[in-house]
Amino acid sequence: MNKDTHQSVSNQRYFTVWRWHFYAGMFIAPFLMILACTALGMLLMSSTVGRDDDRLTVSVSESATPAPVATQAKNALNTLPDSTLIKYTAPREADTVALFQIKSANHDNMVAVNPYTADVVDSTPANSNLYYTFYNIHGDLLIGKFGDYLLETTASLTILMILTGWYLWWQKRKSLKAMLIPDDNTKRQTKRSFFRTIHATLGSWISVLLLFFCITGMAWAGVWGERVVQAWSQFPAGKWGVAPMPLSIDPSHEHHAGMDMGNANAAPHVHGATPAIVPTHGSVLNSGNTKDVPWVLELTPMPVSGTTRGEKGIAPNIPIMIDTVDRFAREIGFTGRYQLNLPQGASGVWTLSQDSMGYDMKSPTADRTVHIDRYSGNVLADIRYDDYNAFGKFMAAGTAIHMGTLGWWSVLANVLFCLSVIAICVTGYVMWWQRRPRGISESRGLKPPARGLSLSVWWPFAIPLLVVAVIFPTAIIAILIIALLDFLMISRVDFLQKLLK
Repeated sequence: MNKDTHQSVSNQRYFTVWRWHFYAGMFIAPFLMILACTALGMLLMSSTVGRDDDRLTVSVSESATPAPVATQAKNALNTLPDSTLIKYTAPREADTVALFQIKSANHDNMVAVNPYTADVVDSTPANSNLYYTFYNIHGDLLIGKFGDYLLETTASLTILMILTGWYLWWQKRKSLKAMLIPDDNTKRQTKRSFFRTIHATLGSWISVLLLFFCITGMAWAGVWGERVVQAWSQFPAGKWGVAPMPLSIDPSHEHHAGMDMGNANAAPHVHGATPAIVPTHGSVLNSGNTKDVPWVLELTPMPVSGTTRGEKGIAPNIPIMIDTVDRFAREIGFTGRYQLNLPQGASGVWTLSQDSMGYDMKSPTADRTVHIDRYSGNVLADIRYDDYNAFGKFMAAGTAIHMGTLGWWSVLANVLFCLSVIAICVTGYVMWWQRRPRGISESRGLKPPARGLSLSVWWPFAIPLLVVAVIFPTAIIAILIIALLDFLMISRVDFLQKLLK
C-alpha cells in the first residue's frame, strides 16, 4: 500500500467516525443541555432553600428546648382535615425547621414546623416546588416513561459519542498532552478551528466524568437500570432473616396518623393474607418520583411487623410512639437530619433512614436504614453501607457525586461540569453552522461531514461501538430504528436525503 492509498484509507476511516459522531451529537446535544440546565437548577435549590424547603430557619434562644415530636406532628396534621402522618424529617441544624409529610384523601403536603414552639411555619403540596420541577424535567422531560427512555437513549449514545470523540481528537493531536492542552497556534487558527479546539479540549477534560455521570444516571433509568442492572444488584431481603411477606399480626384497630403505638401489647390476631404485590423499599418509602431510598435497596422487599423476628430494640415496657422512636434513633447513633417513616397499614414498620440520596448528610459511606417492628419494638434490620454489594457501594458513592451532596466543593465541581457540558454542545453547533455551505439552496438540511461521499463501515471500530450499544439496550434500539428508517424512507426519498444526508 503506497502513501497516498494509506492516506486515503485513513481519511475514509476518519470521515466515517466523524459522521457517526456528528449524527449522535445532533440528536443528544439538546437533551444534554436540558440535563445540564436542570442539574444546575437542582444544585441551586438544594443548596439554598433545600429540596423540601428544609433549610428554612427559625429563631432560637439559648434556653430553648424542642417541643415533643408528637405535638409538632399534631399541629402539622391540623393543617389538613382527616390527614395521616407519613414521615417526619428531623431538623438539619439547631435553627432549621422540622418537616412532616401528611396525606389526606386528596392532598399530600409537606409541613414545616418550628421544632421549639411547634408552630407551623409553612405548608406546601409535596413534590411541588421549583426543585421538583427541575427534578422531573431531568428525570423524564415531564412526559413520563417515553421521556425516561429518551434520556436513557441520550446517555447511551453519549457513551458512543465520547468514544468517537476520543478517536477524532487523537487523530488530530496524536498525544494525550496535546489533547488536553491547546498549543500556541490556537490563537492564530480560523474561528471554526478555534471552536473545534475548545470543543475537543474541553471534551477531553470532562469526558471521563461525563461517562461516569451517564452510567450512574442510567442505573436509575427504566430499562438498563430497573430491568437489567438493579434487578440483580438489589440487597437480599433474607439477609436479616425476614421473609418478604411472613405471617403478620393485626391489632384490633388502627392508630390515626401512626403517632401513638401505646396499644402495641393489645390482643392481636394473626392473619396470613399476602398481598398480590410485595411492597419494596422504593414503593413504600419513595414519595412520588423522588428517590430517597438508596439505589441498592429500592427493589428489595420490605420487612413486616408482627412476627417473632428481630433483635432487641425499644424496651418492651416503653410505649412505641413517635417520640420514643425518635429518642431510640438518637440512642443508636442517628444525628442531625434523618427521616422517620411511620408504619402504614397493619404490617407496616417504623423506618429510620439517613443517606446522601435524601440530602440527609454528606458522606454516602454513612448510609443507614433501620426497620423497627411496630408492635414488639424489635429491630428487624439495620442496613449500612458496608452491607451493600460492590455495585451498590459504587452507586451510593456515584450518586452522591452525581447529585453534588459531598459538600460545597462538590457543588462547585458539578456547576463547572454542567457549564462545560453546555459549552461543548454550543461549540458543536457553532462548528456545524460555520461549516455549512453559504448558498441559500445549499445551506438547507443537516449537511453532515463528507456529504455526498459513500463511506463504508469501518468494522474494527464499529464492533466495539456495537458491543457498547448492546450493553445499553435503548442505544441499540435507537440504532436499529434509525437504520430501518434510513433503509425504508431516507434512502428512497430525495427530499429526506437532501435534508439529512
